Amino acid sequence: MMATVTVTASDRTLYHVAATQLNDATQWWRIAQLNGMSDPDLSSFTTPVTLQLPVVDSTQTDGIPAQ
Repeated sequence: MMATVTVTASDRTLYHVAATQLNDATQWWRIAQLNGMSDPDLSSFTTPVTLQLPVVDSTQTDGIPAQ
């Protein structure tokens, strides 16, 4: 089963979510891709939103999506 997290504007950005949930802020783009997002800014969220989380991947260390 895939992990999820509920976020609001108070979570500020996907950087913060990735740092908290994946222990690596540079993996924000993985959360974004999984949830059909392109912007790490969460300030437009007016209600709590549940996001799917990717599994922790220690090989993703540079914050750049694999080509």
